[in-house]
Amino acid sequence: MKINIKLCLHHYYILNNKNIIKGEIIEKKTKILATLGPKSDDISTIEGLIKAGTNMFRLNFSHGTHEYHSNTLSNIRTAMKNLDTTVGVLQDISGPKVRVGDLKENFKLVKGDVITFLKDEIVGYKESEHNYIVSINYPDILGKIKLDEYIYLYDGTIRARVTQIDGSVKAVIENSGTLSSKKGVNFPNTEIGINVITQKDEIDIAWGVKNQVDYFAISFVQDGKDMQKARKLLNGYDGKLIAKIEKFDAVENIDDIIKHSDGLMVARGDLGIEIPYYDVPTVQKMLISKSNEIGIPVITATQMLLSMTENERATRAEISDVANAVLDGTDVVMLSEETAVGENPVNVVQTMSNIIAKTEKIYHFNKQEELNYLDEFDVIQASVTKLADDLNAKGILALTSSGKSATKISRYRPKTQILTFTHSEKVLNPLNIIWGVEPIASIVEATSSKMITKMLTILDEKDLLDKEGPYIATIGYPVGVPGSTNTIKILTSAEIKYYLDL
Repeated sequence: MKINIKLCLHHYYILNNKNIIKGEIIEKKTKILATLGPKSDDISTIEGLIKAGTNMFRLNFSHGTHEYHSNTLSNIRTAMKNLDTTVGVLQDISGPKVRVGDLKENFKLVKGDVITFLKDEIVGYKESEHNYIVSINYPDILGKIKLDEYIYLYDGTIRARVTQIDGSVKAVIENSGTLSSKKGVNFPNTEIGINVITQKDEIDIAWGVKNQVDYFAISFVQDGKDMQKARKLLNGYDGKLIAKIEKFDAVENIDDIIKHSDGLMVARGDLGIEIPYYDVPTVQKMLISKSNEIGIPVITATQMLLSMTENERATRAEISDVANAVLDGTDVVMLSEETAVGENPVNVVQTMSNIIAKTEKIYHFNKQEELNYLDEFDVIQASVTKLADDLNAKGILALTSSGKSATKISRYRPKTQILTFTHSEKVLNPLNIIWGVEPIASIVEATSSKMITKMLTILDEKDLLDKEGPYIATIGYPVGVPGSTNTIKILTSAEIKYYLDL
C-alpha cells in the first residue's frame, strides 16, 4: 500500500521567513544559507533555491574569479527581482589556508615514515625509503613549532608528530594516507600568529564593498584584533562581519572575538582538526549559546547534508545533525558542496527546510525569563514577545532603523512571526540571517500613524494580513533614530480597519 504524505506545505502566499513568494513553501524560523557554485549559479536554479527555503547565498572566494562572482551576484539580484523578494548575500573570504607545496608525485605515507618540512620553496620529493621532503606556503610557521606538537596533513586525514627541529622540521607519520600537491596543513597545538587577511583577501573585500554584499565571513580568525583589521578594510561601509571559528586559539579568545564581530560561524571542518573531534559538539553548543545570549546571529556550517552532494536522500545522522543545531538555537544552517556542486541543489534545500519545520514543532520558544536585558530599551523587546505570544497575535510588526530592534526581538525566540519593516533598503537584506525575522519592505513615512498604515497596507497588498488581528506593533521615537524603539501598540480588528481606511 502506498501512502502519500505531504509535509507542512501551504499553497498560497506565505512568509518563508525571509521572502514572500507564491507557491508551496514551508514555514520555518531557522534560516538556510546556501553556497552557490557551478551547479547552482544560474537564475533559474537560484529562484528554485529561494522557493525551497534559502534565505541567504554564500559566495565562496576560495574559488572563482571576480568576474564569475559578479555574474553570480547579478543572477541573485535578478532572481530577487523576478520573485519580488529579498535574500541576503554573504561573501566568504578565503583567508590564509596553509598548504603543502607542489609534489613530484603523490606520497603514499605509512606509519613510521618521516616527513621533513623545509623553509625554502621546493617541489616535494621522496628522498629515500620512508623519508619525504616538502615545503609549505607559510614557511615562517616552521619557526614557531615545538617538539611533540602535531602537524595534520590533507585537511586532517594524516597525523604527524614533530620529533626534530634544526632549521627544518622533522615529523613522524602516525597513520597511513596519501598526500598530494597543495593539500591543507593544520597545526592544532601551535599559535601560528600569521596575518589572517592576505593581500588577495584585501582585494576581495574591496570587491565586496563595491558590490555591497551584506556580510563578510572572515576565515581563520585568531582573536579580536583580526576582526578589527577586517573592519578597517570596509572603509566605513556598513557591511556585517562574521567571524569563522575554526582554530583552537579562536575558541580560547572567543569573548574578545565576539566584541568585534556582528556574528559567528561554527566552521566545523577545520575546527574538527584544530581541536579534539569529541570537543566539536560541545564547542558548537557553547558558541551558539554565547551568540544567543548577546543577540548576534550564529551560523552552523560544514557537512550538514554532505551525502546529498551525490545522493537523493540524507543519512539519518545528517538529519539529526541539522535538527540538533536547530534545537541548540542556531540562527542559520549552512550548505556548502551540497548546493555548490551537488547533483540536485534544490532538493537539498527542500530537505533541510523539511527538517527545520518538523524540528521547530518542539522548539524551546519564549526565552524572556532566561536572558538578561542588554540595555534600557530591552524591556520593550522582551515585553513585545511575551505579549504577542500570550495574545496569540498574528504577527509582530517591527519597524526598525538599524535592524537592532528586530534582532533583539528575535533573541527572545517568540512563536509569533516578526514582520520587519525598515527605513532603508540596505538594512532589509541583512535581516535575512536573523532567526524568525521576516524582512518585508522599507518605508519612509515620518509619523507613527502613517507608518502603521503603510505597514498594514503592504501586508494587505501581499495577501499576508489577517484583518481580524491582533498584531503587536513596535515603533521608536524619535522616528528613524537607531535604538530608539520605545512604544508598543496592540492593533485589534477595529484599529486595523481604522488605519487601512486612512
